[in-house]
Amino acid sequence: MGLLVFVRNLLLALCLFLVLGFLYYSAWKLHLLRWEDSNSVVLSFDSVGHTIGSEYDKLGFLLNLDSKLPPELASKYANISEGVCKPGYASALMTVIFPKFSKPAPMFLDNSFRKWARIRDFVPPFGIKGQDNLIKAILSATKDYRLSPALDSLSCRRCIIVGNGGVLANKSLGLKIDDYDVVVRLNSAPVKGFEKDVGGKTTLRITYPEGAIQKMEQYEKDSLFVLAGFKWQDFKWLKYIVYKEKVSASDGFWKSVATRVPREPHEIRILNPYFIQEAAFSFIGLPFNNGLMGRG
Repeated sequence: MGLLVFVRNLLLALCLFLVLGFLYYSAWKLHLLRWEDSNSVVLSFDSVGHTIGSEYDKLGFLLNLDSKLPPELASKYANISEGVCKPGYASALMTVIFPKFSKPAPMFLDNSFRKWARIRDFVPPFGIKGQDNLIKAILSATKDYRLSPALDSLSCRRCIIVGNGGVLANKSLGLKIDDYDVVVRLNSAPVKGFEKDVGGKTTLRITYPEGAIQKMEQYEKDSLFVLAGFKWQDFKWLKYIVYKEKVSASDGFWKSVATRVPREPHEIRILNPYFIQEAAFSFIGLPFNNGLMGRG
């Protein structure tokens, strides 16, 4: 009897191994098909179907970038100097680099979130399907959906995203980073003790439950806490945080989560999933996969 059980378990393990191997091979082949010849020059089309030209890649991005302003921008921004903020310049330059670029969405979800068709039919992280009641409850408590009044009053804002790699170590760029109007940091990237290199100013900290800072003393003052929801549990977690309900560290999907965030409801935002959707499908070019995460 023991031998039969051993053989049965061995066969089950072998079947599982074969299935996993087939799935891995299939995903690898899909990846190759999607990205083969990704550097080749092909014709691209803008949002209305006009040919963009062979100087753009498959996704529609300009292949060759240089430091000179394109002719169509040179006349308008002829006197632009380093560090000067010119209203409309970033959008205009992005349109040259990526003609399909558009910016029709608000940065954070507000009470009109149900009207956004682009996110309504997708589950997280690309949409809000199934999250309506949770989001409504969160927004009814946070009530604020923009940056600060001071930043919103500016006609032009200089923004910088500070990544979490070690490239800033010993670069002494802290003062230059703090000079920007909006400083965006990600997840639990530390600031205290590293101000000389990474700066001390934080306008937005964009994260998800498993990536949030867990030690209260490491949070900066006067920054907005922004949720990037990757799964339905993330919105449930944020609701607990906003209403100061009990959160267990073990509620995380793959690691422990923050049980408290030292921010009042009006200092909390939800990143519009539209931008995650655009980054994945338009900018990175991931396989659409019916709007589901994880394949390819």
